Amino acid sequence: MLEVKDLHVSYGAIKALKGISFRVEKGSIVTLIGSNGAGKTTTLKAICGLVKVKSGQITLDGDDITNKPTNEIVSRKITMVPEGRRIFPNLTVYENLLVGAYQRKDKEGIKQDMEWAFSLFPRLKERINQKGGTLSGGEQQMLAIARALMSRPDLLMLDEPSLGLAPIIVEELFMVIEKIHQEGKTILLIEQNAYAALNIADYGYVLETGQIALHGPGKQLLGNERVKQAYLGG
Repeated sequence: MLEVKDLHVSYGAIKALKGISFRVEKGSIVTLIGSNGAGKTTTLKAICGLVKVKSGQITLDGDDITNKPTNEIVSRKITMVPEGRRIFPNLTVYENLLVGAYQRKDKEGIKQDMEWAFSLFPRLKERINQKGGTLSGGEQQMLAIARALMSRPDLLMLDEPSLGLAPIIVEELFMVIEKIHQEGKTILLIEQNAYAALNIADYGYVLETGQIALHGPGKQLLGNERVKQAYLGG
């Protein structure tokens, strides 16, 4: 579905990505794990056209989308849930969800998808008329994911969904991510929480200072000594 080949991205003299390559097969959960500054968020921004690729190629279903305008990439049914959630604080839960469906005209389908979002996140239905800025951090993350689903993406990209959240909320979120996957969505998951990410991922890549250091099936990487030492507390 998505293939990244020899991707290089720089911020001025700083090389953020130094020739990374990876694949996301249709219907899979693929995770990129790594510490702060490893290049995880830059990778997602490059895929979405938010940062310029210096060299390398990004293809979606065989079509080259490298450095395409972001609106064109979104129209190809790729959606990103950004780090920090980025919901609209002055809009209600309902209005935030409608923003997620702004490219769609199928009113009945939008209604069905909103009900699906509420089945995944019942707390959002309870707070449907509440402004986004008044929600807790966990609820805002739920809203950010639900808003992304309203565009009916084929590929859902999640940037650090567990960041700053209590462990019990993280556990709940990852259960929902698995449910979304079971509904047929392909997921690219960026995470610092290596255990949570690798536990649900079909395949994982370890990113270190802009390069792929290790890769393999998620469960296999969980048992890797190097991964244990660096990301799982030994």
